[in-house]
Amino acid sequence: MAVPEAGPFPVRRAVVEIGTNSVKLLVGDVRGGEVEPVLELSRQTRLGRGFYPHRQLQPGPVNETAAAVAAFCRRARDAGATAVRALATSAAREALNPERLLEAVRAAAGLEVEIITGELEARWGFAGVTSDPRWRDHALLLLDVGGGSTEFTLGRGGDLRFHGSLPLGAVRLLEELAPPDPPGPAGLARARRRVGEFLESQLAGELRPRLAAFAPGTVSLTGIGGTATVLVMMARGLTRFERTAVDGYRLRRDDLTGWLERLWALPLARRRQIPGLPPERADVILTGVLIYDAVMSCFGFAVLGVSTRGLRHAALVEWPGSGPVP
Repeated sequence: MAVPEAGPFPVRRAVVEIGTNSVKLLVGDVRGGEVEPVLELSRQTRLGRGFYPHRQLQPGPVNETAAAVAAFCRRARDAGATAVRALATSAAREALNPERLLEAVRAAAGLEVEIITGELEARWGFAGVTSDPRWRDHALLLLDVGGGSTEFTLGRGGDLRFHGSLPLGAVRLLEELAPPDPPGPAGLARARRRVGEFLESQLAGELRPRLAAFAPGTVSLTGIGGTATVLVMMARGLTRFERTAVDGYRLRRDDLTGWLERLWALPLARRRQIPGLPPERADVILTGVLIYDAVMSCFGFAVLGVSTRGLRHAALVEWPGSGPVP
C-alpha cells in the first residue's frame, strides 16, 4: 500500500518511539515540512529494566513495551492516522538480543521496528525542535536526556556543528548508582562528582571549543524529552501535560538545582506525591535532573529552555519514500 505524500493537503501519520524508559506516541497532520500535533501519549514500560550491564533485553519489559506499542498503534488508527511507524533508540541499539523486541512488536502490533542510530536520533531531534519558529534561527545546544543515553547536538538552523552521544541515560545511571531511599545529600554529592568527572573526560574537550566558536552568550541550552517536561510540570504545578504550558518554558539554574536537592532529600514515597511528577517516574527523576544540572554546571549555562518537539516530529516529515526534512 502506497504511503500518501505530504503535499498541499495534510496527511495524518503516527510515530511510536520506543525508548529505554518509555514508549511515546505522536499523531500529527503533516503538510510539507510542518507538523500539527493531534494526539500525544506516553507510557513508561522501562525497557531498560535489568538491561545493564549485560545488554540483554529482558522478557517482562519487552512484553510490556510490545503491548504499549500495539495499544498506541490502535489509538493512532482510531485517530485517523493513515500510516504508523515504530522507532527504537538507545536500549535497542545497544542490545545483544534486539530481535527479542523486534519479534515481540511484530507479533503484537504488526509493525516492523526501525532501530535508529544515535546520529540520526540527534539530527531528527534538532530538526524537530527547530521546526518551531521560536528556535529556528537561534544557536542551540540541544540536550536530549533519555533512559539509556544522552544526545548533545549543537548548531543553528540546518547547520549542525557537533553531535555527541554519551552512555549517560537516566535509567542506566539509576541502576549504576543504586541510591538508597532516601538518597540524601552525601549520595547526591557522590553522584554529582561522578557525572561531572564523566562529562569532563568524555565530552568537554570536544564540546567547549565548539561552543566558544559562537559569539559569547548566544548559545541557548534546550532540553527535550520526559525529564525536561516533568521539570516544567513540577515547577508550574501541572497535574497533567499541557503543551502550551510546557513548550518554551525557561528554567533558571538555581531553580533546577533547588529541585535536584529537594528530590534527593526525599524518600520515594514522598516524591510520588509531588504535583507534576508522575508517580512511576519518581525514581528515575533523580538521575534525569542530575544530568541536566551537571551539564549546566560543566558548560556554564544559567538557563534551560524546554521544547516539547523532537525526533518524532521530524520522523513524521522524513517519512520512508517521501524525502528528507526540508
